[in-house]
Amino acid sequence: MTLSAELRAFYEARQQLLPAETRQIMRRAGQELADSGQADLALTVGDRAPHFRLPSATGEFVALDDLLTRGPVVLTFYRGAWCPYCNIALRAFQQHHNAITARGARLVAVSPQVPDESLSLSEKHDLAFDVLSDIGSDAATQYGLAFDLPDDLAGVYDKLGFGLQRVNGGHPRTLPLPATYVIDRDGVIRWAFVHTDYTLRAEPADILAALDAFGATR
Repeated sequence: MTLSAELRAFYEARQQLLPAETRQIMRRAGQELADSGQADLALTVGDRAPHFRLPSATGEFVALDDLLTRGPVVLTFYRGAWCPYCNIALRAFQQHHNAITARGARLVAVSPQVPDESLSLSEKHDLAFDVLSDIGSDAATQYGLAFDLPDDLAGVYDKLGFGLQRVNGGHPRTLPLPATYVIDRDGVIRWAFVHTDYTLRAEPADILAALDAFGATR
Protein backbone atom coordinates (compact mmCIF):
# COMPACT_ATOMS: atom_id res chain seq x y z
CA MET A 1 0.00 0.00 0.00
CA THR A 2 1.27 3.45 -0.85
CA LEU A 3 1.54 6.10 1.84
CA SER A 4 -1.19 8.10 0.10
CA ALA A 5 -3.56 5.13 0.21
CA GLU A 6 -2.80 4.47 3.88
CA LEU A 7 -3.42 8.09 4.79
CA ARG A 8 -6.67 8.16 2.84
CA ALA A 9 -7.93 5.00 4.51
CA PHE A 10 -7.14 6.43 7.94
CA TYR A 11 -8.85 9.72 7.08
CA GLU A 12 -12.05 8.02 5.98
CA ALA A 13 -12.16 5.85 9.10
CA ARG A 14 -11.43 8.77 11.41
CA GLN A 15 -14.13 10.97 9.89
CA GLN A 16 -16.75 8.51 11.10
CA LEU A 17 -15.54 8.92 14.70
CA LEU A 18 -15.53 12.71 14.88
CA PRO A 19 -18.61 14.80 15.75
CA ALA A 20 -20.17 16.68 12.84
CA GLU A 21 -19.31 20.05 14.39
CA THR A 22 -15.65 19.06 14.74
CA ARG A 23 -15.52 17.88 11.13
CA GLN A 24 -17.06 21.15 10.00
CA ILE A 25 -14.50 23.25 11.91
CA MET A 26 -11.64 21.18 10.51
CA ARG A 27 -12.90 21.43 6.94
CA ARG A 28 -13.47 25.18 7.21
CA ALA A 29 -10.01 25.77 8.71
CA GLY A 30 -8.44 23.63 6.00
CA GLN A 31 -10.17 25.55 3.25
CA GLU A 32 -9.20 28.90 4.78
CA LEU A 33 -5.58 27.80 4.97
CA ALA A 34 -5.66 26.63 1.34
CA ASP A 35 -7.21 29.94 0.27
CA SER A 36 -4.70 31.99 2.27
CA GLY A 37 -1.87 31.44 -0.21
CA GLN A 38 0.38 30.12 2.56
CA ALA A 39 1.70 27.33 0.33
CA ASP A 40 2.85 29.93 -2.21
CA LEU A 41 5.13 31.45 0.44
CA ALA A 42 7.00 28.18 0.96
CA LEU A 43 10.42 27.59 -0.54
CA THR A 44 10.48 25.42 -3.62
CA VAL A 45 12.76 23.87 -6.25
CA GLY A 46 15.74 26.05 -7.06
CA ASP A 47 15.67 27.97 -3.78
CA ARG A 48 18.58 27.78 -1.38
CA ALA A 49 17.70 25.92 1.80
CA PRO A 50 18.04 28.11 4.92
CA HIS A 51 20.49 26.71 7.42
CA PHE A 52 19.44 25.68 10.90
CA ARG A 53 20.89 24.21 14.07
CA LEU A 54 18.32 22.36 16.14
CA PRO A 55 18.34 19.94 19.09
CA SER A 56 17.70 16.29 18.40
CA ALA A 57 15.52 13.97 20.47
CA THR A 58 18.59 13.13 22.56
CA GLY A 59 19.57 16.78 23.09
CA GLU A 60 22.46 16.92 20.63
CA PHE A 61 22.42 19.80 18.16
CA VAL A 62 22.22 19.02 14.45
CA ALA A 63 23.12 21.62 11.82
CA LEU A 64 22.10 21.48 8.17
CA ASP A 65 25.58 22.70 7.15
CA ASP A 66 27.17 19.68 8.81
CA LEU A 67 24.71 17.25 7.25
CA LEU A 68 25.35 18.59 3.76
CA THR A 69 29.09 17.98 4.05
CA ARG A 70 28.25 14.26 4.05
CA GLY A 71 25.69 14.24 1.24
CA PRO A 72 22.19 15.33 0.22
CA VAL A 73 19.50 15.80 2.86
CA VAL A 74 15.86 14.75 2.84
CA LEU A 75 14.22 17.26 5.18
CA THR A 76 10.64 16.68 6.28
CA PHE A 77 8.54 19.00 8.46
CA TYR A 78 5.69 17.47 10.48
CA ARG A 79 3.24 18.79 13.06
CA GLY A 80 4.07 16.57 16.03
CA ALA A 81 3.69 13.21 17.71
CA TRP A 82 0.06 14.08 18.55
CA CYS A 83 -0.82 14.08 14.82
CA PRO A 84 -1.79 10.58 13.60
CA TYR A 85 -1.10 11.50 9.98
CA CYS A 86 2.43 12.52 10.95
CA ASN A 87 2.94 9.19 12.69
CA ILE A 88 1.82 7.26 9.63
CA ALA A 89 4.13 9.31 7.39
CA LEU A 90 7.14 8.94 9.67
CA ARG A 91 6.65 5.18 9.86
CA ALA A 92 6.56 5.06 6.06
CA PHE A 93 9.76 7.12 5.86
CA GLN A 94 11.39 4.73 8.33
CA GLN A 95 10.46 1.82 6.09
CA HIS A 96 12.34 3.54 3.25
CA HIS A 97 15.22 4.80 5.39
CA ASN A 98 17.69 2.22 4.12
CA ALA A 99 16.84 3.07 0.52
CA ILE A 100 17.43 6.76 1.25
CA THR A 101 20.79 6.19 2.94
CA ALA A 102 21.83 3.80 0.16
CA ARG A 103 21.62 6.81 -2.14
CA GLY A 104 24.02 8.70 0.09
CA ALA A 105 21.34 10.92 1.61
CA ARG A 106 20.43 11.73 5.20
CA LEU A 107 16.82 11.86 6.40
CA VAL A 108 15.90 14.46 9.03
CA ALA A 109 12.47 15.23 10.50
CA VAL A 110 11.58 18.56 12.14
CA SER A 111 8.59 19.55 14.27
CA PRO A 112 7.81 22.35 16.76
CA GLN A 113 7.56 19.95 19.69
CA VAL A 114 10.01 19.80 22.59
CA PRO A 115 12.84 17.20 22.56
CA ASP A 116 11.14 14.95 25.14
CA GLU A 117 8.15 14.56 22.82
CA SER A 118 10.47 13.86 19.89
CA LEU A 119 12.29 11.24 21.94
CA SER A 120 9.03 9.48 22.81
CA LEU A 121 8.03 9.48 19.16
CA SER A 122 11.43 8.22 18.01
CA GLU A 123 11.40 5.38 20.54
CA LYS A 124 7.78 4.45 19.84
CA HIS A 125 8.37 3.99 16.12
CA ASP A 126 12.03 2.92 16.39
CA LEU A 127 13.11 5.72 14.07
CA ALA A 128 16.68 5.49 12.79
CA PHE A 129 16.85 9.10 11.62
CA ASP A 130 17.22 12.39 13.49
CA VAL A 131 14.05 13.96 14.86
CA LEU A 132 14.69 17.63 15.60
CA SER A 133 12.85 20.21 17.70
CA ASP A 134 12.05 23.58 16.12
CA ILE A 135 10.49 25.21 19.20
CA GLY A 136 8.85 28.45 18.17
CA SER A 137 8.95 27.33 14.51
CA ASP A 138 11.88 29.57 13.54
CA ALA A 139 13.16 27.08 10.97
CA ALA A 140 9.67 26.46 9.61
CA THR A 141 9.25 30.23 9.25
CA GLN A 142 12.47 30.49 7.24
CA TYR A 143 11.14 27.84 4.88
CA GLY A 144 7.82 29.69 4.57
CA LEU A 145 5.85 26.92 6.26
CA ALA A 146 4.76 28.34 9.63
CA PHE A 147 1.16 29.40 10.18
CA ASP A 148 -1.12 30.00 13.18
CA LEU A 149 -4.15 27.90 13.99
CA PRO A 150 -7.51 29.74 13.97
CA ASP A 151 -9.27 30.06 17.31
CA ASP A 152 -11.97 27.46 16.66
CA LEU A 153 -9.54 24.79 15.43
CA ALA A 154 -7.20 25.48 18.36
CA GLY A 155 -10.19 24.90 20.63
CA VAL A 156 -10.92 21.59 18.93
CA TYR A 157 -7.33 20.47 19.42
CA ASP A 158 -7.54 21.40 23.10
CA LYS A 159 -10.70 19.32 23.51
CA LEU A 160 -9.01 16.39 21.77
CA GLY A 161 -6.27 16.57 24.40
CA PHE A 162 -3.32 17.34 22.14
CA GLY A 163 -1.78 19.64 24.76
CA LEU A 164 0.02 21.88 22.29
CA GLN A 165 0.87 24.47 24.97
CA ARG A 166 3.04 21.84 26.65
CA VAL A 167 4.37 19.80 23.75
CA ASN A 168 5.27 22.89 21.70
CA GLY A 169 7.10 24.57 24.55
CA GLY A 170 4.69 27.47 25.02
CA HIS A 171 3.91 28.00 21.32
CA PRO A 172 0.55 26.23 20.98
CA ARG A 173 -0.80 28.00 17.91
CA THR A 174 2.06 27.86 15.40
CA LEU A 175 2.49 24.77 13.22
CA PRO A 176 4.29 23.98 9.94
CA LEU A 177 2.64 22.96 6.72
CA PRO A 178 3.46 19.35 5.86
CA ALA A 179 6.53 19.60 3.65
CA THR A 180 9.43 17.50 2.43
CA TYR A 181 12.51 18.78 0.64
CA VAL A 182 15.36 17.03 -1.15
CA ILE A 183 18.41 19.27 -0.78
CA ASP A 184 21.64 18.71 -2.69
CA ARG A 185 25.12 19.08 -1.20
CA ASP A 186 25.31 22.68 -2.41
CA GLY A 187 22.27 23.52 -0.30
CA VAL A 188 19.89 23.90 -3.24
CA ILE A 189 16.39 22.44 -3.08
CA ARG A 190 16.10 19.90 -5.90
CA TRP A 191 12.62 18.55 -5.12
CA ALA A 192 9.80 19.78 -2.91
CA PHE A 193 6.45 18.67 -1.58
CA VAL A 194 4.39 21.29 0.27
CA HIS A 195 0.67 21.14 0.98
CA THR A 196 -1.83 22.92 3.19
CA ASP A 197 -3.74 19.64 3.69
CA TYR A 198 -2.17 17.83 6.65
CA THR A 199 -3.72 14.53 5.52
CA LEU A 200 -1.41 14.51 2.49
CA ARG A 201 2.33 13.76 2.62
CA ALA A 202 5.26 13.20 0.28
CA GLU A 203 5.30 9.71 -1.20
CA PRO A 204 8.54 7.87 -0.33
CA ALA A 205 8.83 6.53 -3.88
CA ASP A 206 8.81 10.11 -5.18
CA ILE A 207 11.58 11.06 -2.75
CA LEU A 208 13.72 8.17 -3.96
CA ALA A 209 13.04 9.12 -7.58
CA ALA A 210 14.10 12.69 -6.82
CA LEU A 211 17.37 11.49 -5.30
CA ASP A 212 17.99 9.27 -8.33
CA ALA A 213 17.21 12.11 -10.73
CA PHE A 214 20.25 14.15 -9.75
CA GLY A 215 22.55 11.27 -8.87
CA ALA A 216 22.57 11.72 -5.11
CA THR A 217 25.39 9.24 -4.58
CA ARG A 218 27.81 11.21 -6.71
